[in-house]
Amino acid sequence: MKYSDLVDVYERLDSDSKRLSKTLVVSQLLEKVPEDDIEKITLLLEGRAYPAWDERELGVAKQMMLKAVSAASGLDARRVESEWKRTGDLGEVAENLIKSGRQSTLVSHELTVGKVFENLRKLPEMTGQGSVDRKVQLIAELLTSAKPKEARYIVRTVLGTLRVGVGAGVLRDAIAWAFFPKVKGLFRELDARDYMRVLKAASVDELKNLQKYDAVEAPDPAAARLLYRHFVDSVQQAYDMSNDFGVVASAAKSGGLAGLKAMSLKVGKPVKVMLSLKVDSVEEGFERCGRPMQAEFKLDGFRVQLHKQGSKVWIFTRRLEDVTRQFPDIVDCVLKSVRADSCILDAEAVGFDPSAKKYLPFQNVSQRIRRKYDIERMVRELPVEVNVFDVLLIDGRSMVDEPFRRRREAVERIVKPIQWRILPAKCLVASGVGEVERFFAESKAAGNEGLMFKSIDAPYKPGARVGHMVKFKKTMENLDLVIVKAEWGEGKRSRWLSSYTVACRLGSKLLEIGKVSTGLKEKPEEGLSFGEMTKLLRPLIVSGEGKLVAIRPEFVIEVAYEEIQKSPTYESGYALRFPRVVRLREDKGPDDASSLKMVEQYYRGQKR
Repeated sequence: MKYSDLVDVYERLDSDSKRLSKTLVVSQLLEKVPEDDIEKITLLLEGRAYPAWDERELGVAKQMMLKAVSAASGLDARRVESEWKRTGDLGEVAENLIKSGRQSTLVSHELTVGKVFENLRKLPEMTGQGSVDRKVQLIAELLTSAKPKEARYIVRTVLGTLRVGVGAGVLRDAIAWAFFPKVKGLFRELDARDYMRVLKAASVDELKNLQKYDAVEAPDPAAARLLYRHFVDSVQQAYDMSNDFGVVASAAKSGGLAGLKAMSLKVGKPVKVMLSLKVDSVEEGFERCGRPMQAEFKLDGFRVQLHKQGSKVWIFTRRLEDVTRQFPDIVDCVLKSVRADSCILDAEAVGFDPSAKKYLPFQNVSQRIRRKYDIERMVRELPVEVNVFDVLLIDGRSMVDEPFRRRREAVERIVKPIQWRILPAKCLVASGVGEVERFFAESKAAGNEGLMFKSIDAPYKPGARVGHMVKFKKTMENLDLVIVKAEWGEGKRSRWLSSYTVACRLGSKLLEIGKVSTGLKEKPEEGLSFGEMTKLLRPLIVSGEGKLVAIRPEFVIEVAYEEIQKSPTYESGYALRFPRVVRLREDKGPDDASSLKMVEQYYRGQKR
């Protein structure tokens, strides 16, 4: 497929802000894409060369891109930099300069999606001496052959700033629209023949939770909507199993519903974990989870997903980052304790003081997540205990559809407890408020955050925020917010980004909810510092005006506050009174940020 065809789609997506319109555009593209290209196209629509679970990065900074644009356009690097400062968009710079300054002696070839994708995937492989020059040459090779508009989108893709509005929801629905004919009938006149053909082809299992269709002789909008929901849910479930829309689109195109249903968990490939809601009382916990329910200690640690295959162990965070190298102690205890040849476990790793044998707050051990050096020393000084609370797969058998009580039994069967190393999470199956309250007091006395409540009959829903698993803390809930802007400080803080505009989540959108500047330290030894945050945020600056800079949303911080107030100032409609940075949530990404619905819930709760 020609890359120019994909660029035409980018331009249509760029010019239309309506979600349904974007979904239609993407579905029409996926429908006509050759099967060999569909995985590549789907990833490129997301602005990626690798799926979400793959931690490989292209490793191209803006200065490197300046050199590539200079080489491809034949223009001096100083002019390229000048244009970049004027426009703030290197993609636009590449388009304009290549349009006006292309060297006539250069021979260009029409770009294909395959060629662009191939060059992008070569970038992370280039390391060591001379790698910068080789990467510049590889990008310049694409830009030299690119038409001006193609150059714009190549640059934006490489820099991770594509932003054409194709999020997970759009891709999920577009795959359903593209490969299941009846779905399109909900948005234009329904074709009775298509509708009936799909119903007749569907298996009993696929329709068991839907209406009976054997008497349907004409299109029924209500039935069609149920069927549509089933197809969309099947796409979502396939994505939850794979974290790769490219693979999902390919399966839907080649195998339809059967192809999606055949997708399964794979050891070594992380999946999104199941997430919880919050309750304000034990009684509300019983209302959501039923009687009896299981209560578990809620530890102040970080979520880990443990994959084991023979003597090989992988450790992933809830952001799907591979942190196996940072936690050799966890690898060791999994190999010694877990009695299964292959499995996927859901767990919490909590730091503890090795001398006092007491749990430590998350911020004490969070530094281990990104640590690349002195790992052996960190293992000694900041050890962790792994508390296993769920299992998704054992020896090739998926457990996600099994009721939680059976999954918990499996955890206790395969995890041999090793105190202060690894053990099943401490729990209590209870039917009475009093016994849960006493268990809560025990958890708090041990230094934990509170309790988790779980329905004993519920399945595991990867990636979903479910009502049958809830957390109970009895305190004002902090918010996990995304940094979207920052401001350079004044005086002695002028070298730091010291004030942060933060946002909550509404679907795939981020809505600003306030600014926070307190809680950080000036000296690194005192805790999370302005210097550390500046080092993390500086590479993510996408534009600036004066002291204020826009930040590519990547980092989440936990923010405490005195009160949530209504506010017309911020697009969320709310503001935080006396906000304070508690900690950097290195285990969370923008998709894990607190939602606007949570903010509204906490706002109403504080008025009680």
